[in-house]
Amino acid sequence: MKPRITVVGSINLDLVARCERLPRSGETVSGGVFSRVPGGKGANQAVACARLGADVTFVGATGRDAFAEEALVGLREVRVTLELRAVDEPTGVALILVDTSGENQIVVAPGANSTLGEIELPAHDAVLCQLEIPDEAVRSAWEGCTGFFCLNAAPARPVAVDPDLTVVNRYEVEALSRRDGLVAVTLGAEGATLLEDGEEIARARPPRVEAVDGTAAGDAFTACLLVSLLEKREPGEALGRACAAGALAASRLGAQPSLPTAAEIDSIL
Repeated sequence: MKPRITVVGSINLDLVARCERLPRSGETVSGGVFSRVPGGKGANQAVACARLGADVTFVGATGRDAFAEEALVGLREVRVTLELRAVDEPTGVALILVDTSGENQIVVAPGANSTLGEIELPAHDAVLCQLEIPDEAVRSAWEGCTGFFCLNAAPARPVAVDPDLTVVNRYEVEALSRRDGLVAVTLGAEGATLLEDGEEIARARPPRVEAVDGTAAGDAFTACLLVSLLEKREPGEALGRACAAGALAASRLGAQPSLPTAAEIDSIL
């Protein structure tokens, strides 16, 4: 049986400029290459879960503008079930700069994502949220969850929920209001560690890749860890697969186009 995952989160259109190096404060860097790519942490993670074999429903909000359909392309391609609200605010946008080493700078204008509030969930085995949506929506998803609740606590801020699995990077972990249950901490090129009630139960390192664009690496990691745990894999194996998913995403350009399939993860491992 495919795991049924409902993702409640943000959907953006990413406006990406690739440049030789990132600008310093007040500096203009020329010679960039521009592209428009479907994104948003919620939509990215929904696409990632679907590519890994899950049955996915995405709950979110878009504007009634031209960006909305562009932002939905990736979700439609992998046949994610969409439960969307169309609102008067503009569709969310992320302004992303990426240099030749894969480092990035991102500014998000949430737009329609900021209108998400109380929601109703379809039948599910797990619910996955991020923090590019209001606390009210996250709490509503947690309260309505009848299965496994996963929170990617990014961008970092305290929120009054008690996830079964929390995913953060090394800088976001200090913002957690609760640290019980499973907590995965990503450590960049050093890999990741998985804690249970504060005790380390697994540690993994990613395979070596050439970093191109780290934009959706954390989304790939989060989705793969959740899917792997729902597939009843052991914590060490699940964490290793998640690290491989993040590395594969970082080795490719763009957010959703970079997200790997289960077969690609098997191959690199």
